[in-house]
Amino acid sequence: MQLSAIIEALLVASEQPLPSSEIARIIRARVAEAEDALAAENEIEKDSNEDPESTPKDLPEELTALADINDDLVTAAIIELNRQYETSGRAFLCTERAKGWKIYTHPDYAAFVRQLFPDRKPSRLSGPAMETLAIIAYRQPVTKASIEAVRGVSCDGMLQKLLDRELIKIGGRAELPGRPLLYDTTDLFFEHFGVKSVDELPNSAELRTIKLPEPEPEAAESDADISDQNDEPTSEDIEQQLALSSAGIPKVNEPPETTSTEDDEKQ
Repeated sequence: MQLSAIIEALLVASEQPLPSSEIARIIRARVAEAEDALAAENEIEKDSNEDPESTPKDLPEELTALADINDDLVTAAIIELNRQYETSGRAFLCTERAKGWKIYTHPDYAAFVRQLFPDRKPSRLSGPAMETLAIIAYRQPVTKASIEAVRGVSCDGMLQKLLDRELIKIGGRAELPGRPLLYDTTDLFFEHFGVKSVDELPNSAELRTIKLPEPEPEAAESDADISDQNDEPTSEDIEQQLALSSAGIPKVNEPPETTSTEDDEKQ
């Protein structure tokens, strides 16, 4: 029983991608289960057998060889499996994504497979959306203010579009005044672009270390607030208004009251 065949069976049966560590754990669990079953069987035969010198059964070598399976051996077996697929001209291959390994249709046959899903037409992101997504991907977790500092424009619409497409997610809040939201990429992002992590993005090591423009600190008070404060009367203004009112002089910013006289009526 070859390791590559076991892995192929697991990937075909699993609905979700399997990381190398999980594949290795499943195989070791199967070996341990076989060892326990064999030990119980030997114990039963020992009790029922009158010959005390009878030899207990051993675990098959094909299972014994898998007892110490690890992640590296799983990855090597998958590479060999893909080599077999390529040599025999198969229409699929094992590919590792963010969540693990999965069997995918070969890209050469994508146009044919797409005919099975006529309603799922591929859609492209706009330039501004791609720019916003790139900033988040390379500098995550990142705040909206930092994104806007790089792009120079508001990003509310682009962020909502990327959230709706499940390419980004809210990863928490920054330890900054106002506790702004932090944005991260999702597993769907890595799945869509065919990478396992941020480190596999083009020029990731360089672009993640470049110093970006810092967002401008928010003003303590907005212009509207300042304007409102300037319009509010002070205590001195109120006292002056009361004094003028008691003297019969119209208040500031109020038109004088007009009264009709007999002369006016005659005119």
